[in-house]
Amino acid sequence: MHDPNRPKISIITCFLNVEPYIHETIQSVLHQEYLNWELVLIDDGSTDRSTQIAKEYSGRFPEKIIYCEHENHENRGSGKSRNLGIQLSTGSLIAFLDADDILLPDMLQALLKIKQDSAAALVLEASEYWYDWVDTSRGNEIIEVGTTQNKLFAPPELMRDLYPLGNGAAPCICGMLAEKSAVLKHGAFDEYFTGMYDDQSFLIKFYLHEKVYVSDGCHNRYRQRPGSLVHSSHGLSNYLSERKKFLFWLKDYLRNEHISNREI
Repeated sequence: MHDPNRPKISIITCFLNVEPYIHETIQSVLHQEYLNWELVLIDDGSTDRSTQIAKEYSGRFPEKIIYCEHENHENRGSGKSRNLGIQLSTGSLIAFLDADDILLPDMLQALLKIKQDSAAALVLEASEYWYDWVDTSRGNEIIEVGTTQNKLFAPPELMRDLYPLGNGAAPCICGMLAEKSAVLKHGAFDEYFTGMYDDQSFLIKFYLHEKVYVSDGCHNRYRQRPGSLVHSSHGLSNYLSERKKFLFWLKDYLRNEHISNREI
């Protein structure tokens, strides 16, 4: 019997060649205090042992962990991979976890309570930028979502406050919990983006259409490493090219959604 107070949370993790990290990521889900979850692992064409590790976990926990891949083990990008995971998920709530990050044990429990208390379609929280996993001389840093904390926002307030149009820090993909029905209603991830900005385009749909709660809690660790997508995109010319692509997408999205707010 379905218990509305204990809804299933589907955690979507797409991965590509993350052999050194994926074990720790999966273990962080297995150690969650909230038990009604499933983990959907989407293999985006890995060529290292990531595939084997993910399949081993799915075999050990068939009721909790789902392994899937694209046809012919193709690499199709994070947007298409996350959308595949969402399609296969069976929970009423969605969380996202990149395959090199981790959730702290009380993550799902904490965000679910906020979700139920606030009736928000999306809950965002701070993230711990994780440096000392490799460099013990450097301390970690908790980065809050760059706006007023512990507040429910109505559309389109967060568009003005947060990156990529505002000055406030954007949330990390591992620091959110969303209603699956809202995710599907707004088209999930836009497959026009193959990496950079796919999470921002996803978030903007919520900022423009749904109530979003921002919490000052922090129950996740966002691993900082040189080979990650974010670090590899920081060259100025590449960043400007990707941002221009995003802004043209946003212009079309606003027009198609008949959003005429002059400030935005």
